[in-house]
Amino acid sequence: MVAVNLKSLLIFSAFLRVFLIVYGEWQDRHMEVRYTDVDYLVFSDAAALVAAGKSPYQRSTYRYSPLIAFILVPNSFIHPSWGKFIFSASDLLVGFLINTILKLRGVPEKLCTYSVMVWLLNPFTFTIGTRGNCEPIICAIILWIIICLMKGRLVQAAFWYGLVVHMRIYPIIYALPIILVLDPLFFQYGTKPALVNWSSRKSKSHQTSSCKKLMDPYCIWNFLTSLLTWRRITFGLISGAMFFLLTGFFFYLYGWEFLHEALLYHLTRTDPRHNFSIYFYHIYLHYEHEFSSLEKLVSFLPQIMVQLVLVFRFAQDFPFCFFVQTVAFVAFNKVMTAQYFVWFFCLLPLILPWTNMKLKGKGLVCILLWIAAQGHWLMWGYLLEFKGKNVFLQLWVAGLLFLAANTFVLINIIQQHTYSPVFQQSSPAASKKRVKQG
Repeated sequence: MVAVNLKSLLIFSAFLRVFLIVYGEWQDRHMEVRYTDVDYLVFSDAAALVAAGKSPYQRSTYRYSPLIAFILVPNSFIHPSWGKFIFSASDLLVGFLINTILKLRGVPEKLCTYSVMVWLLNPFTFTIGTRGNCEPIICAIILWIIICLMKGRLVQAAFWYGLVVHMRIYPIIYALPIILVLDPLFFQYGTKPALVNWSSRKSKSHQTSSCKKLMDPYCIWNFLTSLLTWRRITFGLISGAMFFLLTGFFFYLYGWEFLHEALLYHLTRTDPRHNFSIYFYHIYLHYEHEFSSLEKLVSFLPQIMVQLVLVFRFAQDFPFCFFVQTVAFVAFNKVMTAQYFVWFFCLLPLILPWTNMKLKGKGLVCILLWIAAQGHWLMWGYLLEFKGKNVFLQLWVAGLLFLAANTFVLINIIQQHTYSPVFQQSSPAASKKRVKQG
């Protein structure tokens, strides 16, 4: 078998993405079904408005930060595919950052490369950027935040975290595990946090006891009583300042229209169009009626409960925690589209070196089940959207099956994962000394 290194993998992936962008231009001109994502047309129109000195929100359905429109302004005077190249470059950057994170944790070179392949050679991910979806930029920023945390660069991590939450609201779910990770036991005064090497990953029994320790009521009480450390306060102040600075600046430029479309809309979004969410059918049937507080609570409660359980159980192994949080968040969300899958696909390679799941066994079963459940839903979606058949009920049942498949896969991933905290715990004496100095 020919050995593949990161450099050759990145070069091949770059050529593949350039080819797909060029091919996409041809398909858009010659075929009925366009290659370019409809969101890219929205981005481009918004960027053209910004270039003309107007508000990007004059373009209907533009519900993103103005930063995306600013990045795509060259679409108007360089080439309409400028944004696709930027998104695809971010896609390649994600692969490089995945490799960086794994090497920092001591993962062997060969295993690093195979893990990066899961992102760079995934048909779903390499078509996202080339079709003009902005998610690779968000993924790259999240991975950079993980690197900053691992290197003890608290100010940088907080800066980028405030930025990414402004650009896409969903990374707010990572706030609690980040706060938990900024523990005095992991960060010594004046030194970088010590990382646990991959070769010293713990056994399954040790993993279980470590997880339960974090869930212990005494540990939770200890966390609550020592919550206000200077690192946690610093992270909160800097990330919050960055978020509100950007939000305030764009509010000054574009007013309430920006605030509603870029932020508030996503908090209250109810989409009557068919999507993977189990809530879509209820929303479709009652879209013209205002939802009661109980109905809103029913949709948010499962999400909140699952998030809290996952955070308090896996926070110290925060790349894995981010992954399971994101899968659960997407699976239980009121709206779920295929582009949301990229949110956890970029984190998947970070957990593979710690999984005991074999590709030829449970791994293959999970992959096939997830693809089959999604394919089953897409079949009914095709009949509804392109054939005009009344299959709303069947589509909703397919959504329930897809939720069941996501839950099954997530449970198996958790069961087969070797829990491994990212940081080494400092000695109690050193910890006390550092607290006094801080």
